Amino acid sequence: MTVAVLALQGAFLEHEKMLEKLGADWFEIRQPRDLDRPFDGLILPGGESTTMGKLLRDLDLYEPLRAKIQGGLPVYGTCAGLILLAETVDGGVPCFATMDIAVKRNAYGRQLGSFYTEADFQGLGKIPMTFIRAPYIAAAGPKAQVLAEVDGHIVAARQGNQLVTAFHPELSDDLSVHQYFLNML
Repeated sequence: MTVAVLALQGAFLEHEKMLEKLGADWFEIRQPRDLDRPFDGLILPGGESTTMGKLLRDLDLYEPLRAKIQGGLPVYGTCAGLILLAETVDGGVPCFATMDIAVKRNAYGRQLGSFYTEADFQGLGKIPMTFIRAPYIAAAGPKAQVLAEVDGHIVAARQGNQLVTAFHPELSDDLSVHQYFLNML
């Protein structure tokens, strides 16, 4: 199994390290010719969602990736990746808009509002969660399944082939969320 990692901006290296620990093959997507390689899943890392959306369009990656996601390619978005998949984004324009969720960007404030906690994730039990300038899911539509909440806010969800977390599991030693995603493949 091979996972493509969007490597335009953000915390893609940390995801690659998690995939290595789990024995999964991976490669980076930086330009359209990278999409010619076969892959079974896609990771959209944390970073700056507006910048990532602009780069996706400028580099002609947006349409082919959106088509693959809509066609059933498993995709995992963390933080900014969550925002890229959301149908509704407060104060912003949706990017892929493939997941039935509404997102509040920078919901926990700026960098000083970053925090760590442990909370239950459906099917995984209590796991570490690191939030950095994180969004949360303000509302999940009927197509989306809520997987985790922190302080009454939805921080993880799944809809068919799409998995999102507002937190960064790639910043811990816990491999369970990445294994959950690999199991989706």
